[in-house]
Amino acid sequence: MKRMIYHIPYYVDKDRHSGSHIRPIKMLNAFKNIGYDVDIIMGYAAQREEAIDKIKNNILNGVIYDFCYSESSTMPTLLTEKNHIPTHPFLDFGFFRFLKNHGVKIGLFYRDCYWLFEEGTKGVSNFKKKVSNYFYRYDLKKYSKLLDVFYLPTTLMKDYIPMKFNGKYEQLPPGIDKSQQVNKNTVDYNTNYIKIFYVGGIGPMYNMDLLFQAVSELENIKLTVCCRENEWISEKPRLEKYLNKNIEIIHKSGLEFKDDIESSHIASAYFEQSEYRRFAMSVKLFEYLTYNKPVLSVTNTAVGEFVNEYNIGWNIPYNKISLKNFLIELRDNKNLIKEKANNIKYALEENTWEARARKVAKDLS
Repeated sequence: MKRMIYHIPYYVDKDRHSGSHIRPIKMLNAFKNIGYDVDIIMGYAAQREEAIDKIKNNILNGVIYDFCYSESSTMPTLLTEKNHIPTHPFLDFGFFRFLKNHGVKIGLFYRDCYWLFEEGTKGVSNFKKKVSNYFYRYDLKKYSKLLDVFYLPTTLMKDYIPMKFNGKYEQLPPGIDKSQQVNKNTVDYNTNYIKIFYVGGIGPMYNMDLLFQAVSELENIKLTVCCRENEWISEKPRLEKYLNKNIEIIHKSGLEFKDDIESSHIASAYFEQSEYRRFAMSVKLFEYLTYNKPVLSVTNTAVGEFVNEYNIGWNIPYNKISLKNFLIELRDNKNLIKEKANNIKYALEENTWEARARKVAKDLS
C-alpha cells in the first residue's frame, strides 16, 4: 500500500470555519481517498514529537514512505504553541532534515504571506511584528534548504516571498469537496431581479463598499452578505449608510446558509484590490462552485484568472460605473448566468481536493 507522512505544525480545530483549519482536514481526507496510508503529525509540539519519534523509528526499521506533505501555519512554525513560546525549536525542521537525509521528499504548502504587507498586520504592535517577522524569515530559510516542492495558493505569490529557493514552485489552490456538490441548480431564473450572495470577512481587508453602494442604487438587484456577527458590529458604522431593502445581512455558517446561496443567482468575490488581495485564493471561491454559482470577481486577480480559465463568471474592473452597468446587463439577460453556470461542472471535475492530492503525489514521486 502507498504510504505517506502528513505534517501540520499546529493544532487544528475541526469546528473552526477558517481556511487554515478547513484545508488541512480536506487534504488529509483527500490523500486517504486516493489510496494512501497516512501517518499523521498534527497538533501542539508534544503531540507532534510523539508522532515524529514513531515515524523515525519506522524509517529506521525499514518502513518506506513515498513522500511527506506539510502545510504551514499562518503563524511562524516555532510560535504555534498555545502560549506562542518556541518550546521545541528543533522539532519540525529537525524532522525535515532527518527525512531529507533518508531520501524522503518533502512538499510544503505555504498558506499566506500577509505578514509582508501593512494591511495584513494592522493592529499588531511593533514589538510583535518584529518578533514574528524574524521567525517567519527563519521558516523561509529552513524551507529553502529542506524542501523539494514549495506549494503556493497561486504562483502570483512567488515573487513576493523573500526566499532563494532552487526547488520547484507549484500552485496548489483550495479544492472542491465532492460530497458537498449540488447536482442541480435550483435557482429561479424567471424573476425580475438577480440575487448576489457573499460569505466571508467584511473587515478592512475585504473592502466591499463599492458593491454595497452599487446594489443599494439599483432596482431589482439584491445582495445577501453572510458574515460573523461581531465583525458586522465592528464594520456597521462604515457600511450602514448603504443599507436598504436591497441588502440583507445574515450571520450563519456551514449548511445554515444553504438555502440563502441556493436561491441566489451568482456569488461575489468582488473586493477593492490591493497588492496583497491580488493573489488571494479564498476557500470560499471553491465553496461557491459546489453550489453551482457563477462568480463575480475583479480584473487582474488570482481569482479572476481562475474564473477566466474555466469561464465560470466575470471579471469586472473595480469602479462603480462598470459594476452597475454589468449588474443591469445581468439582471436583464439571465441567459448570461445560465451559460456560466453550465461551465462549472468542468471546473468541478478538475479541482477536487482529490485532484490536489494526486498532483502532490505526482510532484513528489
